[in-house]
Amino acid sequence: MGAFVISKRFNDEYKFVFTSRKGKVIFTSLSYELKFECEEDIEKFKANIEQARFLKFKGSGGKYFFKLMLGEVHFATSRKYTTELLLQKGIKEIVTYGSKAEILDFSSSESIFEDEVVDEEVVE
Repeated sequence: MGAFVISKRFNDEYKFVFTSRKGKVIFTSLSYELKFECEEDIEKFKANIEQARFLKFKGSGGKYFFKLMLGEVHFATSRKYTTELLLQKGIKEIVTYGSKAEILDFSSSESIFEDEVVDEEVVE
């Protein structure tokens, strides 16, 4: 199952990516000033995924990408794909797993993994 991953950009704005079951980024959202706006848009997308439209493009470098539209609003942009088939697989992953995907928040500057202090014994 895919996941929505919230993080901070270098300018302290928030964004989220949708990752595949294998952990590859499929699309990246626009920027958000506040984290709750990010969370709200993810929930809105999950609830209205059937209204999503995928506008497909081929870039000047020959790679494929899509813009994800929710209604008439540009919601996110995909990563670049080398083939149209891979682009279609990315879209299928969103349609299949997007509404059920969990939300992971990595936007905090705090370490999510606590440093574990281990008492070392000297064994002779």
